Amino acid sequence: MKKIISLLVVGAALTLVLAACGEKTQEDVIADLESTYDQLTGYKAEAEMTLQTGEEPQKYDVEVWYKEPSYYRVALSNEENDPDQIILRNDEGVFVLTPALNKSFRFQSDWPDNNSQVYLYESLIDDILMDPERTFSATDEHYVFQTNTNYSNQNLSQQEIMLNKSDLSPASVKIMDVDLKPLVELKFHSFELNTEFGDSDFDMERNMTSAQLDMNVPTLGEGEEEVMAEEEALDVLFPMYVPDGTMNSSIEEIETENGTRVVLTYEGEQPFTLVQQRSRVVEASTPINMAEGEPVDLGFTYGALTRDGDTLSVTWSYEGSDFFLSSQHLEKEDIVAVARNVYGTEEK
Repeated sequence: MKKIISLLVVGAALTLVLAACGEKTQEDVIADLESTYDQLTGYKAEAEMTLQTGEEPQKYDVEVWYKEPSYYRVALSNEENDPDQIILRNDEGVFVLTPALNKSFRFQSDWPDNNSQVYLYESLIDDILMDPERTFSATDEHYVFQTNTNYSNQNLSQQEIMLNKSDLSPASVKIMDVDLKPLVELKFHSFELNTEFGDSDFDMERNMTSAQLDMNVPTLGEGEEEVMAEEEALDVLFPMYVPDGTMNSSIEEIETENGTRVVLTYEGEQPFTLVQQRSRVVEASTPINMAEGEPVDLGFTYGALTRDGDTLSVTWSYEGSDFFLSSQHLEKEDIVAVARNVYGTEEK
């Protein structure tokens, strides 16, 4: 009890010192954040995201548009600055677009609600406001909060949010595991508050067409498909994580009219199957409706999670390959964890 009282006295003294020096206290900053949150009508943000979950860091550029109350556009770009994926939310639903493949999925989903989102400003504010265990500090230029998180990936348990003192705009975010090891880092390059948008800025067809024009994606005729990098051999990727008691039992290569398909079978306590084949640019079509599905953040890309009876499946595209992961035994958290770890690991 004496230790608790001492900590309270020190905290109170620190608050008095900060106030005397003209420095805002945590209560002041929280009040300002609440006001900013209530008056938020939209914003544009550009940032660089670094994933530290593999053997080598992976970097992506992220562009975010938000218009109240629930219009979103998040573009994830690779090192060549081409939009690998665009995630949209408008009145018609949530869309995951892959412009290079001319593919689109539509979900009736509550994304991005109910989970923390590292690149969404209002999500970061919400995490700060809703965490009674948050810690607060200040540097010369920033306010720093450390909070618990609500990411679907439970390994991402804590985060450090750094806000600019001048206007409370986001400066950087670090997401850490239970040992405080940074796994995801986001550095904001620009942030424009209360930006004006038109509804067409969040239109699915407009965003798909605009991205394809920027990337010089070829236009295909009806019924046509084009294999991406058909002359190259398929680099087979294996998951870096599998549940305990599960192991790879077979690798089968199947020649199809669309090229080589590799089927990895894992057996044991929680068996699953992983299928990989070369991506194909498909003809223009309406979005694939995922009535029983939801978008899932895999870190390096977004996938589609679906359920058919007892079977859970995740589909996604990455660096010229399409992947299909399926299991009757994995729970949602486990199958998404396996999918998140299928990258950058080629077994010879």
